[in-house]
Amino acid sequence: MTAMAHLQLTAVAGGRDDEMEEVALLGSYGEAEGPSSRKGQEEEEAGMRRAQVRVTGMTCSACTGAVEAALSARRGVRSAAVSLLQNRAHVVFDPALAKEEDIVEAIEDAGFEAEILPDSAVSQPKSQKALSGQFRIGGMTCAACVNSVEGILKKLPGVNRAVVALATSLGEVEYDPTAISKDEIVQAIEDAGFEAALVQSSEQDKALLGLIGLHTERDVNLLYDILRKTEGLRQFDVNSVRAEVEITFDPEVVGLRSVVDIIDMESSGRLKAHVQNPYVRSSSNDAQEASKMLHLLRSSLFLSIPVFFMRMVCPHISFINSFLLMHCGPFRIGDLLKWMLVSVVQFVVGKRFYVAAYRALRHGSTNMDVLVVLGTTATYVYSVCALLYGAFTGFHPPMYFETSAMIITFVLLGKYLEVLAKGRTSDAIKKLVELVPATAILLLKYKDGKYAGEKEIDALLIQPGDVLKVLPGSKIPADGIVTWGTSHVDESMVTGESASICKEVSSSVIGGTMNLNGILHIQAAKVGSGTVLSQIISLVETAQMSKAPIQKFADYVAGIFVPIVITLSLLTFCTW
Repeated sequence: MTAMAHLQLTAVAGGRDDEMEEVALLGSYGEAEGPSSRKGQEEEEAGMRRAQVRVTGMTCSACTGAVEAALSARRGVRSAAVSLLQNRAHVVFDPALAKEEDIVEAIEDAGFEAEILPDSAVSQPKSQKALSGQFRIGGMTCAACVNSVEGILKKLPGVNRAVVALATSLGEVEYDPTAISKDEIVQAIEDAGFEAALVQSSEQDKALLGLIGLHTERDVNLLYDILRKTEGLRQFDVNSVRAEVEITFDPEVVGLRSVVDIIDMESSGRLKAHVQNPYVRSSSNDAQEASKMLHLLRSSLFLSIPVFFMRMVCPHISFINSFLLMHCGPFRIGDLLKWMLVSVVQFVVGKRFYVAAYRALRHGSTNMDVLVVLGTTATYVYSVCALLYGAFTGFHPPMYFETSAMIITFVLLGKYLEVLAKGRTSDAIKKLVELVPATAILLLKYKDGKYAGEKEIDALLIQPGDVLKVLPGSKIPADGIVTWGTSHVDESMVTGESASICKEVSSSVIGGTMNLNGILHIQAAKVGSGTVLSQIISLVETAQMSKAPIQKFADYVAGIFVPIVITLSLLTFCTW
């Protein structure tokens, strides 16, 4: 175990009962003296809110300083801490003076991309009537889309808070169920031109299940028949494209685990249901984004390399150069080939830059996409004009088609590397999540309390009070208490201690640790976010919010870089 992990455990053990631990950790580098837990409590009492923001485009300590300076200058922001390692910013602000979109706008004005993370906004205690729902939102391509969706959601009656994350394509909405329903929220998002679907709800009688084996129309019909006959299900909505089903059930009549079992038994094992894991979904989205970006990069390279060779290499090869200088009507063959290839790169491969630049300008901000569009479009338009001028006058000015194509190719390469880096920043969290086994052995009981057998279940379906069987060499699926058996457990993943710990009846065990040499029966005490491992994951996310020294001049330059470049370009054009 690394020293970093040992320190993280020490922080957990020392501050597990301290509700303001996160504020204290962040405060240690947020200001010179560091705000204390008491100050954090005073901020919450005063109505302060906190938000975690993913910041894209930072490459050095100057970038983190630029983001922090931009946030600190925004009205209503009390403190800001930026992490270069995790590409995140932790912001404490007054909701009466600033909103989440103001924070995003401040970061984007500094020349970076920003998005509010769905689990970030920690506000005042929620109303007892307020519910929280997590929605999958498709079709978002940039921070402008995030702002658009958030703006739409916040204008809906009954919506108290809405936070949308571009990286995970998820949105978290806190709302009053007496004023608006989840279906109306989904409809509002779809009316804005995006795709939307409920992922999970804070209500105990709602859940989103993923399905394995849902391939044909016959499978869909079978699932409908099973769900219709299941007692306690109030309603259900099957999405055959995503292989998901949203269910609303009466917990006094049927439990979530029972619903999963019924689907399995009634379909004779043909359909398998499982609770959606947000970390698995996030990994899938990262992989899809990387695959999409790699496809664009390959296409751009395939079209740009011939253009580059025609400009730099072919003039030195006499017979190829003679062919390229041949005329097809008023145009030279080489010029026509470059025009066709670059047009595909510019408007097909590079379409994403035009869309992103349009949305940024529509929201009154500038980003790198704006510069890419301006530079490549100017080069392309000039080259086309030079081509037409040479065709009709016989005088051929220099053309720069290859410049436009290669700029787009290099930017796509940078985007692809950025996507890969973004995926790797969460590897530590993913590895922690993978410490928990995917399944668990549940001991079934008769009504008289005697054990009737055992059954393998999804670890996400474990409920407090369940008695689980842990075999030698397997991982403990949840935090709990040993009710039977004696064994030694390797807890090095938490404590860093290589020596195994003896566990017997009434001993506590930690989910994710390894059972070594004996069978144990444990009674689950904590599941979900209440486990030690979940707390460590939260602490790792907080601990990575470290900040390098600020360079004020670099911060200032970073904040005005794009506007200055555009201004100089306009001045050059007007005074040429």
